[in-house]
Amino acid sequence: MNRRIAAVRRFNRFYTGRIGVLQDHLLSSPFSLTEARVLYELAHRPDATASALSRDLGLDAGYLSRILKGFEERGLIRRSPSAADARLSIVELTKAGRAAFVPLDRRSQEEVGAMLAGLPEGEQRGLVAHMAEIEALLGERPALVAPYILRPHRPGDLGWIVHRHGVLYAEEYGWDETFEALVAETAAKFLREFQPRRECCWIAEREGEILGSVMVVQQTAELAKLRLLLVEPKARGLGIGRRLVDEALRFARQAGYGRMTLWTNDVLHAARRIYESAGFRLTAEEPHRSFGKDLVSQTWERML
Repeated sequence: MNRRIAAVRRFNRFYTGRIGVLQDHLLSSPFSLTEARVLYELAHRPDATASALSRDLGLDAGYLSRILKGFEERGLIRRSPSAADARLSIVELTKAGRAAFVPLDRRSQEEVGAMLAGLPEGEQRGLVAHMAEIEALLGERPALVAPYILRPHRPGDLGWIVHRHGVLYAEEYGWDETFEALVAETAAKFLREFQPRRECCWIAEREGEILGSVMVVQQTAELAKLRLLLVEPKARGLGIGRRLVDEALRFARQAGYGRMTLWTNDVLHAARRIYESAGFRLTAEEPHRSFGKDLVSQTWERML
């Protein structure tokens, strides 16, 4: 934990220096970082009140009051009674306030654009994706604002599946590297013996970022097997897991299978709920020692 704390603090020092937060005035403007943020909110909120700004920005009410008083003295804002509540005042930018905000916003856009321009396009997308992940982990979980797609696998996807299974199952369940080895063996066999008409790997993707995956492989001529269902933590609760399973079932029916089976462990509660809601029924259980843990394996099956 101490090493992780140090790593977060090191990143904070790096990034605040990189974007100029430690300067007395932001972007060579007459505004501090906090003042610029208040200007930004006022420029994008039609009915802002001081209490709402204080709450949403996490600013002390007295500190915000001094900032707003300074803006008012410089002719950047005006206050008017709220039509909804006479006890509140609506704060809005004046023409002079908007004139002060526009170049500040433009310079911020240009500086970030210049920072991104120094990276290849793939690294730009990766940086934005990692920033979104930080935001999702440390803030309220956002809704899935952009639609995702399901697509067949392509080069590199199976490597991602092995990597993410290894990382997530170690983090969430404490499983050791033998589980990653099992996933790697499954992925390698799938690629070596791939039968396009009888097998598939579906990838859930949003704006170039993989959110989840699932496989259908041939067990026998009549029996299909569901394998390696995974949904990224930040995308859970959005129905992606169920959608992947539904697509796997649809494919298996079209491929001519009569039944589908799967193997899992009883500790994987979220996955088990998906399987049960998709019509699978538990057919067998067995205690075993695998992946460095005492587990109970489960076999589930359903007719197609």
